[in-house]
Amino acid sequence: MTEYKVIFQPEGKRVKVTSNTTVYEAAKLAGVDFVSICGGKGTCQKCKVQINPDLLQQPLTENEKKALVQDEVSAGIRLACQIKVQKNLVVYIPESSRTGKQRLQVEGIKTPVKLDPMVQKFHIKLSKPTLEDPRSDLDRILDELEKEKRLTELKIKYELLKNIAPLLRNSKWDITVTTWNHDQIIAIEPGNSTNRLFGVSIDIGTTKLAGYLIDMNNGDVIAVNSAMNPQISYGEDIISRINYICSDNQKENSNLLQQILIHKINQIISTLCEKSGVLPNEIYELNAVGNTAMHHIFLNLNPRYLSLAPYTPVVRKGINLTPESLGIEINQTGNIYCLPVIAGYNGSDNVGVILATEIYKRDDVCLALDIGTNTEVVLGNKDQMLVCSCASGPAFEGASIKHGMRAASGAIERVQINPETLQCDYQTIDNAPPRGICGSAIVDIMAEMLKVGIIDVTGKMNKSLDSSSLHKADDGYEYILAEANETTIGNNITITQKDIRQITLAKAAMHTGSVILMEELGVTENDIDKVFIAGAFGNYIDVENARFIGMYPEIEISKVEIVGNAAGTGARMTLLSKKMRTIAENLVKNQIKYIELASKESFQNIYLNSTYIPYADLSKYPATSSLLRELGKFPTKLPHMF
Repeated sequence: MTEYKVIFQPEGKRVKVTSNTTVYEAAKLAGVDFVSICGGKGTCQKCKVQINPDLLQQPLTENEKKALVQDEVSAGIRLACQIKVQKNLVVYIPESSRTGKQRLQVEGIKTPVKLDPMVQKFHIKLSKPTLEDPRSDLDRILDELEKEKRLTELKIKYELLKNIAPLLRNSKWDITVTTWNHDQIIAIEPGNSTNRLFGVSIDIGTTKLAGYLIDMNNGDVIAVNSAMNPQISYGEDIISRINYICSDNQKENSNLLQQILIHKINQIISTLCEKSGVLPNEIYELNAVGNTAMHHIFLNLNPRYLSLAPYTPVVRKGINLTPESLGIEINQTGNIYCLPVIAGYNGSDNVGVILATEIYKRDDVCLALDIGTNTEVVLGNKDQMLVCSCASGPAFEGASIKHGMRAASGAIERVQINPETLQCDYQTIDNAPPRGICGSAIVDIMAEMLKVGIIDVTGKMNKSLDSSSLHKADDGYEYILAEANETTIGNNITITQKDIRQITLAKAAMHTGSVILMEELGVTENDIDKVFIAGAFGNYIDVENARFIGMYPEIEISKVEIVGNAAGTGARMTLLSKKMRTIAENLVKNQIKYIELASKESFQNIYLNSTYIPYADLSKYPATSSLLRELGKFPTKLPHMF
């Protein structure tokens, strides 16, 4: 098969690929910094590249016809996933198609636990064997641990037995024994190394990965590192990745997504070690959380039936396995623990949120939202907790939004609109020139547009407004946030009528989840004493604006608490405490009830009502209604209730 060379500029990265490989696939092979959201399906319209039109005679695909205007086509702009390499090419990736430096939230609330890790170290000194005392090397260790540390019936890994004889003699019978769960020896080291006991917690998010290096002697977080989930190139959302795995080459694709994930996790671990001076061999356990799809991909379990009713996972209980079985680069006789998942797409990350917020032992009723591509909702207290998953989609991550992007340098992150001039005042990440809009700004935009009357409660733009910021484009009306001469992309950065619809559907999904759980538990907004907003996106939003547009029910702002990466906190808690691990298992088994939203008779009506801003029944949002009246934007005719 013929091979062609593709050069990606401005880096000059080169790769050879076989004919009919897409430019998108070639970019992944070359490892270039490149935005891909839909996994190469041509639907997100983000992977724009520039190629000399004289070298590329391929006709526009239907997806490209929808995504590109004539001026772009004339300049050689194409979608990388839609064109195939059929000759040597030089491909320029514009700034607007680059991921950029991603801002990732890794910090979370600090929920104290009593230190009792599964992994512990014991320093012992052994007597030498003699003719009068010819006990085996292992018996000597076991007898001393039983006598001095009261540890009985310990098992030992075969890998350790192979080296035990020379190790004992070279160390002059002075050793440190590492145990797991007080029943298994997982390491034997010369001398006293009890002060070198480390573990790692990993939050495997759909979009981001966060890693924490923990000193298990005192519970301190000694290093933190984060990265984008490399699986994004194969689909922004869970369903895209499951579909990729379950295509014709299921085994190969499943292995690929697992391996690129583990490779990135190993890079995170390596960076944590470099930051702290810890050796990988001194890390004896890794705890991982993630939604059910990420959990299955990490373990290379078939995720097909997660996407088909009744959305059944392969396994629900927590899993222990060896680092060697996954290729995780920590102590190879250590342990990997994956927290239990709940049901459907409600995974161990939500278990982590429940542990971190301590909802499971509170008397008052709490609501928690871990906001992301797949938003997970918890409602309840120590008596019962209801959970659900909301297909909020990737709109707040920038997908399906014309100028949407992730929270990277140059993304517009804050917005205010002047009620007199309707001009936009914006703030960008790193104060860099604007190149797109990230999720926190999307929330602000919706709230501000409603407050000044650019949109009504249905999300429809007011075409009668006389403002240079609002105009009709080829695909409908749009509002200009930043003029072309201010941006790095050479075009106006706008929010379109189509964008507003996508955002409305995303927030409606979240709102629906909360309302249905409230119905199931038999509580109202007034009964909820605390609202926890978790997740990377949730950490940066304006909670008042989020409530104003109806992302969650109208509960007093004083009751709302931002808790950051609570899933990561929960993972750390189970690393440091055997008791917390037991609590996690018991919660999933006995105390958490999963609600499948689509199975509820009221789902359709609540969802349709939630597509209004903030909600079709404005009596449920008295504070928002009062502000709209004050601003003169209260609708003269209330929207239809479904």
